[in-house]
Amino acid sequence: MKIAVLSRNGNLYSTRRLVEASKERGHEVEVVDYLKCYFVIEKGHPEIHYHGSRLSDIKAIIPRIGASHTFYGTAVVRQFEIMNIFSANESQAITRSRDKLRSMQLLSRERIGIPITAFASSPSDISHLIEEVGGAPLVVKLLQGTQGIGVVLAETKKAAESVLEAFYGLDANMLIQEFVSEAKGADIRAFVVGDKVVGAMKRQGAKDEFRSNIHRGGTANAIKLSKEEHETAVKAARVLGLNIAGVDMLQSKRGPLIMEVNSSPGLEGIEVATNIDIAGKIVEFIEKNVGNREMIRDRINV
Repeated sequence: MKIAVLSRNGNLYSTRRLVEASKERGHEVEVVDYLKCYFVIEKGHPEIHYHGSRLSDIKAIIPRIGASHTFYGTAVVRQFEIMNIFSANESQAITRSRDKLRSMQLLSRERIGIPITAFASSPSDISHLIEEVGGAPLVVKLLQGTQGIGVVLAETKKAAESVLEAFYGLDANMLIQEFVSEAKGADIRAFVVGDKVVGAMKRQGAKDEFRSNIHRGGTANAIKLSKEEHETAVKAARVLGLNIAGVDMLQSKRGPLIMEVNSSPGLEGIEVATNIDIAGKIVEFIEKNVGNREMIRDRINV
C-alpha cells in the first residue's frame, strides 16, 4: 500500500517515525509537502499535483498539518478525501479541533469535563468575566496560540484586568479559563488511536512555569490512566471526529478536565516517555480501516 505523509519537513521526528513504521510494515511511503501541492477543481476529475506530476496510487494519507497552515493544509486533505483516499484524520475534524472555542463548546455539549471557560468580544464587563471563571488566578489563552505560546497566567485580579484590556485593545480573540491549582503545573497527554488510548504521559512544567509543554522545558514520564481518564480521552477525540489525537487533560478534584485535543500530536515526547511504538499503532490503524468507507464520513453536526 502506498501511504503519503503530509508534512512540511521530512526530517522532523514525527515524520521520520511515520515513514519508518510504514516501511517496517511493508508499505511504500512518500513525504509530501502539502504547501507545494496544487489542484484544479473540475467536474468529475479530482486530482492533486506535486512537483509538476499528478499524485497517483496513494491509498492513505497521514496529515501532519501545522497550525499556521490549517486553511491550505485542510484543503489539500479534503481534495484527497474527494478522491476517495483514506485520511487518518479528516479535514473537517482537523479544522474543528483547531478552533479552541468550538472545541470547548462541543465538549461541553457532550458533558465532558473542561475548565470553566468564558469568551467575549467586548471588554465592557471584565470584572464579571473574571468572576465567572472563579476569580484570579486565571488563564488567558489566545485562540491562535500553540505549544503554550499565547497562554498567560494572571495571578491577581489587577493583573487579569490589565492582560484582558491589552488583548482586547489588540482585537485578539481569547478564552478566559479557571486556573486549576491542584494540577500543580502538570497535565496528562493521552494519545488516542481509533477507539483506545495507546500511550499516556504526565508532563510536569519547569520550575516556576505553569505550562507543562515539553517545548518549554517540561519533563514527561509514562503514566497509567484511571478508567475515567481513559474514557474521557477517547470520548473527547470522538466528539471532535478525530481518529488520531493527543488529548491534554488536567487532574482536578472534580475529575479529568480537557484543555485541548490536538489533531497533529507530536510523537517524540510520547514515544520517549512510554517506549511505545506509537507510529506503528497509527499505521496499524490505517491498515485496518483503509477500505472502510464509513470511516471517511464526518458525522459531527457542528
